[in-house]
Amino acid sequence: MSIPLRELLLSSGKINKEQLDIALEKQKKTGKEIGVILVEEGIISGDELEFFLQKQASFEFMDLGKSELYSFLQADTSEFVDLKKITIEDNIINLIPVGVAKKYKLIPVAEENGKIKVVMSDPTNIVALEDIKQIIGKEIIPLIASENSIAEAIDKYYKKSKERDVLQFKQKTMNLDLDKEIKEIDVIEAPTDIEREEEIAGEKKAGEAPIIRFANKIIQGAVERDASDIHLEPYEKLFRIRYRIDGILYTVMEPPKAIFPALSSRFKIMSKLNIAEKRLPQDGRIKLKVSGKDIDFRVSTVPTIFGEKVVLRILDRANVTGLDLEDLGFEEEDIKKVKKVIEAPYGVILVTGPTGSGKTTTLYTVLDKINKEGVNILTVEDPIEYNIEGINQVQIKEEIGLTFPRILRSFLRQDPDIIMIGEIRDGETAEIATKAALTGHLVLSTLHTNDAISTIARLIDMKIEPYLIASTLILALAQRLVRKICSYCKKEAEVPPETLRKLGLDEKTKVYKGEGCSYCNNIGYKGRTSLFEVIPITGMIKQMILKGKNLEEMRKEVIKEGNSTLRENGIKKVKEGITTVEEVLRVTMDVEK
Repeated sequence: MSIPLRELLLSSGKINKEQLDIALEKQKKTGKEIGVILVEEGIISGDELEFFLQKQASFEFMDLGKSELYSFLQADTSEFVDLKKITIEDNIINLIPVGVAKKYKLIPVAEENGKIKVVMSDPTNIVALEDIKQIIGKEIIPLIASENSIAEAIDKYYKKSKERDVLQFKQKTMNLDLDKEIKEIDVIEAPTDIEREEEIAGEKKAGEAPIIRFANKIIQGAVERDASDIHLEPYEKLFRIRYRIDGILYTVMEPPKAIFPALSSRFKIMSKLNIAEKRLPQDGRIKLKVSGKDIDFRVSTVPTIFGEKVVLRILDRANVTGLDLEDLGFEEEDIKKVKKVIEAPYGVILVTGPTGSGKTTTLYTVLDKINKEGVNILTVEDPIEYNIEGINQVQIKEEIGLTFPRILRSFLRQDPDIIMIGEIRDGETAEIATKAALTGHLVLSTLHTNDAISTIARLIDMKIEPYLIASTLILALAQRLVRKICSYCKKEAEVPPETLRKLGLDEKTKVYKGEGCSYCNNIGYKGRTSLFEVIPITGMIKQMILKGKNLEEMRKEVIKEGNSTLRENGIKKVKEGITTVEEVLRVTMDVEK
């Protein structure tokens, strides 16, 4: 273990205890490194700092002028190397996003025996080393150079890199390296059922087959890029593979169409589907370990005019377990509202929004929080997306009569405390849900409406009596997903005044966008967050339901009670630099009119 820099400086007599205490106080206020503060205060020189960093860690020293590596010579040497600039290859500079490089004051310079040499101002920064190791996916060799020298190199090489469009969502830049597999794949027809049994039996041996390597790399590439879906789409003259990343589909490659039958058969075999059946839709599941994580894939096939389209939904359990409400994008006031109702002994909580708006993730996050030994939680879903230990989950099967209403009636004889219904689709399911709440159960479910208060109108349309709604509904929550601005390339954006006015923003309001970098694959967005509209059903709203007041009157009351709309929640996240004006307009323009 290396000796702390402060102890080396103290023991050498370069600084005294009083000077160190002053530096430590400034560190608390600024967050800067001790060595940097001592140099800024004129207590030690930059060369002395570099000398003691070398002595502390015994790392190699990089001369950015001569492109040579110097080993630390003697512990008492006074010779230092002038740091200038070297030539760094394009493929190396793009390994680390510019935001990360500036944050940690480092720059990648070369690759040696599968390891990446990274020049750092502080090679003892364990957090930086771990972060860049995760980003690059390779072992790091840390080297030392001065902070100024690194800053100059970052300005030079990242500016040059930005001028080139180096990262597109195409095969060469997605780094899937599939050309070899494509060339080796024999163009074959889908195997018969007998051949399928033979292939399953010889699965291990078949693992070296090009078609299997090809399928595995498609899956791995999607997981590594945090995709939520993989689309394999056959057309008349081409075959396209797309990933859905942060809600948007990107084409990653267009292989020869002749290989599509073999590839679709491979995915059907993995998901235990009937490969001979091409006339009807099929659904299956795959469970794999990818990049060290256990991940489920929900597989769906539908017959199109040019072949079966295959879609794999990627279900990473880590995305819904261990999350806090803050992680989903809830504001502090809304978190208080949600926590209050999920502690209620009975009532109905409804989460609304279109398909793909994150409703299921919200429900699973809430369930994870109330999943304790002392409660009996039952869910009925179609399909079951995530398996959660401690929760009893039932999959509906309409072909044998196992429907939502039938399962729910059985649930009431299973001594439940909490019931989760994947989706309320009809009046019968809605009626059973409300009556379950009346008999002392907490019921959570989803519904398709434009906003939270419209939930009441939707239940009335399903022939649920107003007194039942007023007696059981305790929270209506609407949500939408928006893409988050990439934190590594975020910068202030210039937005037309008329666009700002659409959100009710002043022309002087500072808004942001992502410029595009290697971390976000040149998109400008990385990850998603939710916009929420959280409406507790208060006594006043219950009275309005019983009196048959229209939605507009109830909506005014909701706003009067201090609840934010989806649009208002989006505006707040725009001002905070979390998302863009365009994203909020995209997901709320059809809601607030």
